[in-house]
Amino acid sequence: MIGLLQRVSHASVVVDGATVGAIEAGLMVLVCAEKGDTEREADALLTKLLGYRVFSDEAGKMNRSVTDIGGALLLVPQFTLAADTRSGTRPSFSPAASPEDGRRLFDYFVRQACTRHGKVETGQFGADMKVSLTNDGPVTIWLRVDPVDVKR
Repeated sequence: MIGLLQRVSHASVVVDGATVGAIEAGLMVLVCAEKGDTEREADALLTKLLGYRVFSDEAGKMNRSVTDIGGALLLVPQFTLAADTRSGTRPSFSPAASPEDGRRLFDYFVRQACTRHGKVETGQFGADMKVSLTNDGPVTIWLRVDPVDVKR
């Protein structure tokens, strides 16, 4: 699974003119399931994400996680993160999970995040979303959990 996290001072997702998710300080995370991903990869990505130290401590060093600072999460489904761009000028999305698997794993990821973190907002799977954010730093980090990275 892939998570593109951005440290934000605020972020929101609008669908058909209505805000479906919004946060203040925290992480806006684009989430993508790839073929072969399971709940195991989703759990591993969430664990990594919740503990990833991208917020500053008193000395200005990135030593605090979203959990440490009590920040919020805005989780946005984004299958295009799985784009294969190795050839040509148009991406292939064949590495992405099927829409059914992608939805199932995104929904699972959100449920687990709500259980483990609490301050969670989301985008809408399959919708034409308008995402707005103010990237704080800017800090943008690509996290990927491959099946071989997950301890069985």
